[in-house]
Amino acid sequence: MNEILKKIEEASHIVVLAHASPDADSLGSASALYTQLLRFHKKVTFFCVTENINHSLAFLPWFEKIKHTFPSSADLAISLDCASRERLGINVECALINIDHHGSNTNFGEINLVDTLCISTTEVLYNFFKSNDISINPKMATALYAGLLCDSRGFLNDTLAGTAFACAKELIECGADNKTCNKYLMKYLTLAAFRLKGLMYQNMRLFHDGRISVFCVSNDDILSTGAEEKDCEKVLEESLYLPSVEIALLIRENKDLSIKGSLRSSSEFDVSKIAHKFNGGGHRNRAGFNVDASLSMNEMQKKVLKLIYEEIQIEK
Repeated sequence: MNEILKKIEEASHIVVLAHASPDADSLGSASALYTQLLRFHKKVTFFCVTENINHSLAFLPWFEKIKHTFPSSADLAISLDCASRERLGINVECALINIDHHGSNTNFGEINLVDTLCISTTEVLYNFFKSNDISINPKMATALYAGLLCDSRGFLNDTLAGTAFACAKELIECGADNKTCNKYLMKYLTLAAFRLKGLMYQNMRLFHDGRISVFCVSNDDILSTGAEEKDCEKVLEESLYLPSVEIALLIRENKDLSIKGSLRSSSEFDVSKIAHKFNGGGHRNRAGFNVDASLSMNEMQKKVLKLIYEEIQIEK
C-alpha cells in the first residue's frame, strides 16, 4: 500500500481506469479513487474505453467527467476491477497499478493490490483508504457503496462476509446515498429493457429438472426491443429467484455475430470453471466468456450445457 501512495505522489498525470462495459463496481471504485486523487491535488483523468455506458450508472459521482480517449501525457494508470489486461480495452504503455478482487486476476500491474476475500473492488479500495487513514467523504462513500451493492447482488451473494456489512454500515455513516444506489442499481428499468425482459422469459427454457435456466438472445432481439446488451444480465440473475433454478445461462449474439456467454449460480456450483474452458473468467457464482462466430447460439448452448452436466457429475 505504501508503494501505491509513493507512485501516486511521484506521478504527474494519473488515469483512473474502469474496465470495458463497466459495472457499478468498476466505475464506483474508479469514481472514489478519482475523488481522492483530486483531494491530493493531482492531475487526474477518469477513463473508460466504452462510450455508451449504461445510463443506470449516471448517478455515480463524476460520471460526466469520464473520458474515452487515453491521455498521451499520463505517466501512471490505475485500473479498477480488471482481472486482466484485456479487460482494460486499451493498450496502456505507462506505469500501471492493478486494484481488484477477482480470483482470476493475472497480476498484470507493476504493483498489484488484489484481495480475493473482498466481495467487490470497492471493498478493496475502502480497506486501502482505512489502512492509510484517508477520510471518506459522501461522494466517495456513495461510489464505494454502489460497487458493494452491485457485486453482492443486493447483499444476497452466498459468499458475503460480515466485513461487507460492516463496510456498508460505515459508508452510510460517511454519507453514502444508499437509497439512490438501490434505486438505480436494483430497480432501474427502461421500457426497452422491460420489453426485452418479457421476450426473454417467453423464450426461456429449463433443463436438468428445472435446475438450469437458459436464455438465448439474438442481436435481432436486442434491436427489435430497443434494449441494450447489458439489459440481458438482470433477467439472467432474476431467474435464479425461480424456486428450482440453481444455475442460469445466457447465450447472447453480439453485433459482429460472435457469442457472449454469461453464467450465474445461486448454489455451490462454480460457474467460473465453465467460463475458463472458453478462456473466460469471473467468480464462483458469476462468470462469463466470449467466443467467435464459428458456432450458432443453439450449438453453443448444447456445448455449455454438456460441460455443466459433466461438472455436476464430478461434484457428485
